[in-house]
Amino acid sequence: MKKIAVFILAILFTGVFWGTGFTQQNYMNIKVDNKIFKIVLEDNKTVKSLTQKLPLTLEMSDLNNNEKYCYLDFSLPTDSKSVKNIKKGDIMLFGNNCLVIFYKSFKTSYSYTKIGHIENPADIETALGRKDIKVVLTENN
Repeated sequence: MKKIAVFILAILFTGVFWGTGFTQQNYMNIKVDNKIFKIVLEDNKTVKSLTQKLPLTLEMSDLNNNEKYCYLDFSLPTDSKSVKNIKKGDIMLFGNNCLVIFYKSFKTSYSYTKIGHIENPADIETALGRKDIKVVLTENN
């Protein structure tokens, strides 16, 4: 009886860490000019669909001196929610095809689908600047 209980606990423990309760950290890279930033990705359908399109080269425009955006040529699945607070380095989807990279933190009443966040966003404002830019999204190798 004791062996069965240990076996069941082992299965439950394994399921928590390697099954539905555990997801391996996924990353993507974003290149701005010659600077590469690592993006820590969310675990959702939007990200799964987006990463199937990589690599992507995007022309991004500045908006409100706090974000870059680009309307994609394709739609992505959404699960938008009111995020209330944007953090510098957040990457989100507005609607079903507008990719947004935030380079400043602020409060918002808009809803977004989370894609991820830049792991070390300290230099992101300088890298993105106030002008329209080209970025390249690639798999993290």
